[in-house]
Amino acid sequence: MNNWLYGLYAAILAIVSIFTGEMITFVMLGFILISLQNIHATLKEILKANRETSNYGGDS
Repeated sequence: MNNWLYGLYAAILAIVSIFTGEMITFVMLGFILISLQNIHATLKEILKANRETSNYGGDS
């Protein structure tokens, strides 16, 4: 997902949370989304590193 889609998603959640009065829920969802994005980025880096080391071996 692109960064602008994350911004759009956050804006939609903010609007809904303002109308429902659930500001704490909005903040908690924001923390969860940021944590999941960081986990996803880390897993992508690990996968990239594993692919590079497996291709480094040559004819194995």
